[in-house]
Amino acid sequence: MRHGKKFNHLGRTASHRSALLSNMACSLIEHKRINTTVAKAKALRVYVEPLLTKAKEDTTHNRRVVFSYLQNKFAVAELFRTVAPKIAERNGGYTRIIKTGFRPGDAADMALIELVDFNELYNPNAEEKKTTRRSRRSTAAPKKAEVADAPAVEEAKADTTEEKTEE
Repeated sequence: MRHGKKFNHLGRTASHRSALLSNMACSLIEHKRINTTVAKAKALRVYVEPLLTKAKEDTTHNRRVVFSYLQNKFAVAELFRTVAPKIAERNGGYTRIIKTGFRPGDAADMALIELVDFNELYNPNAEEKKTTRRSRRSTAAPKKAEVADAPAVEEAKADTTEEKTEE
């Protein structure tokens, strides 16, 4: 019986499950979103959200605790440098699971798990990027052309007005 067992064992031994979740957490932190099965995504959410909460306070102790879970110094550095500042204002719910249908091979229920603050489409609080159109053309070249064309146009007008007056 499984009375009181709170987490999904995912059909793996404890060491295999911890390695799986650690690798998936590193991938999630590095890529900001990953595709996996719904069961693994739900297990990953329970695994990674406490680590994200710890990362909000950058202390040596928190870095060591997070490293003991992830075992990847590049993921820890990414977490504390780029992810933590973006989630600093959030009180939880750092990840989002979106169901994406069924896998063709075995009909497993698939999902996309992503970090909420790194999706610009769904994030209403994201600052809009200012788009400025820049031209690569030099501004001096058209002015010279305009100046060169202007006297020719004036001379042509002067010639036509003189012809009209002579007639």
